[in-house]
Amino acid sequence: MLFAVLFEDNPGTGADIRARHMPDHLCFLERHSAAVQAAGPLMNSAGAATGGLWLVDAVDEAGVRSLVEEDPLWPTGLRKSVQILCWKQVFANGKRLNEV
Repeated sequence: MLFAVLFEDNPGTGADIRARHMPDHLCFLERHSAAVQAAGPLMNSAGAATGGLWLVDAVDEAGVRSLVEEDPLWPTGLRKSVQILCWKQVFANGKRLNEV
């Protein structure tokens, strides 16, 4: 099952924490690449990071939450919130998918 994971950062805590922990965070994503299909920052119109987005393939929401809580960024205080949503892809590469 696919999940969209939306992270919201705590205002004013991002740049230094993000820079300090980014190497470990990226290694974590690489180690979990079978589950984490895509990941990247969400930014405001000025280009400042305000959160992040993951697309995760997992059995259930509990598995996704466990993965989130293992991320080296999780205990740093950077994240204000996380939202885990089931996601059904119905369109890709300019085409409808058969599973609609």
